[in-house]
Amino acid sequence: MWAVVAEAKTGPSQGRSAIALFVAVLLIPAVLGSSKTIFNDGDVSWHIATGQWILDHRAIPHADPFSFTFAGKPWVPIEWLAELIYASAYRLAGYGGVAAVVTAALIALHAVVYLNASRSVRSALLPIIAMDFVLIPMLLARPHVLTWPLLALWTWLMLRAREQDRAPPLVAALLMSFWANLHGGFVFGLAIAGAFGLEALVDSADKMRALRLWLIFGLACVAALFINGNGIEGVVHPLRFTQLQMLPLIDEWKPSTPARTPYFFAVLTITIALIAWKRPRLPWVRWLIMAGLLGLAFLQVRHQTTLAIVAAMLLPQGFARGAVEREEPSPELGWVLAAGAALLVCVRAIMPLSPPENDANPWHLITEVPPQLRSQPVLNGYSMGGPLILSGIRPYVDGRGDMYGDALVLDYSHITHGDAQAFDRAVQRWNIRWAMIPNGDKALMALLDRSPGWRRIASDKVGVIYERSGA
Repeated sequence: MWAVVAEAKTGPSQGRSAIALFVAVLLIPAVLGSSKTIFNDGDVSWHIATGQWILDHRAIPHADPFSFTFAGKPWVPIEWLAELIYASAYRLAGYGGVAAVVTAALIALHAVVYLNASRSVRSALLPIIAMDFVLIPMLLARPHVLTWPLLALWTWLMLRAREQDRAPPLVAALLMSFWANLHGGFVFGLAIAGAFGLEALVDSADKMRALRLWLIFGLACVAALFINGNGIEGVVHPLRFTQLQMLPLIDEWKPSTPARTPYFFAVLTITIALIAWKRPRLPWVRWLIMAGLLGLAFLQVRHQTTLAIVAAMLLPQGFARGAVEREEPSPELGWVLAAGAALLVCVRAIMPLSPPENDANPWHLITEVPPQLRSQPVLNGYSMGGPLILSGIRPYVDGRGDMYGDALVLDYSHITHGDAQAFDRAVQRWNIRWAMIPNGDKALMALLDRSPGWRRIASDKVGVIYERSGA
């Protein structure tokens, strides 16, 4: 990242530029990273629990150690490194430590995007602000956030390679290995590298040289992917995941609509208007990259973040009008920025922070579970599965839908919609003794309320606990 810092240019006014830099790289990440909404996903808890399992056993689990429905069956934890990072922070400083990791990732992301944009446009804060509006709905303490700065840095490496008419250095391919152990989004890194390789091949006067250099780099990237904790499965598993029929049931895998993600469509509308007005000039391959990512963003909400980060890296160069005259920053500014980042992360870690009480964090409701039920099979809300795991209770299902597979998750969807036959089959098959249901699952709650042998034993603003007679 600090290689990017060395490339940065300051504006005509050193003071104003320094203020903008600190706002973009320190203040905004500090505010976003301190938001309690980063815990508003039940997956946060099972990611932490997985990292704790790795710390305790000094190994990566390849069979499910958490649920009772899939206990001992194969599991591919492709995000194990991110989970290890989050769990280590959690053990050191609780949720404040987890927030500190998120803050550090945001600082790195904003530094790369801002300093890259400042080489081309004077208002480098604008790409940051536009990007953040798109990122906020997906800003959760989950592994994908740790890959955001990697995506920005990777795109910067491609841009620098094209500026210098060469392929990225081979050592950069090792980033693919790091990426593959953090999150399955490494496939976008490969696609972006391939697109820039195509641009080099088309534009280069010496096409054989360009083909040779970029082909060698591409092969090095592919080879680096296999340096992961899951072997071949770690490389092919993300592709298998996209074939699951359950994906439309998960919010982030649903198509984008203005009602679902209004900020994305607002930013997209403004950006398209600016493009029509200013007519930025970019190589056609870069427009193709953004068009492809836009299509994926329309197809599934989760891809909006990839588009936002890549566009924030590519568009400023297109909007540039000639060289931006800037002075080189003093080395002291870089050191002050680094020290400020370290201080913010440390302060964030030691400051107490508690998740909001909701169905992704039903901690009060979990304390109401009678001791004799905690070891018994439970039918739980989907988002409650992660918190149950972190509390030492084996769930029926949780956010690891790729492990459970279509059959169980789709059947579970029928249960939550009040399908009495599917419910009875699950109860008999798994000997379900109790249930913990969020208040939002009205149909399932109504089914339990009218089912003989089931009674409410606890409730709060988040959900309800039911017990089956004879438990």
